[in-house]
Amino acid sequence: MKINLASILVDDQHKALAFYTDVLGFVKKTEIPMGEHAWLTVVSPEQPDGVELVLEPDAHPAAKPWKAALVADGIPYTSFAVDDVQKEYERLVALGVRFTQEPANMGPVTTAVFDDTCGNLIQIAAMN
Repeated sequence: MKINLASILVDDQHKALAFYTDVLGFVKKTEIPMGEHAWLTVVSPEQPDGVELVLEPDAHPAAKPWKAALVADGIPYTSFAVDDVQKEYERLVALGVRFTQEPANMGPVTTAVFDDTCGNLIQIAAMN
């Protein structure tokens, strides 16, 4: 068994696609129109056949309150691995990304948390 898809709930798929590709550097893998929304996935350019991240519409009534509660408590929706948190932090800040947690060394891992502009906090992490 292996993970082939992971989802993140977004408030606007087109805005999310722009942020996740133009800012974070992911690559669009799949876009299949499905009425008002689309089956929309991105992948890491380092692993184009790896795990796909589904940019899932947060249209379900439970989604927005749940996301808002996570943000209010400072809890990241998910985490992405990077080679160097400080370097990625600096790159993203230069692109206008707002961080809620600057890079923090936590023993075996360094993390930082940013706002994805789509209703989520995202953690980046690297093993020390």
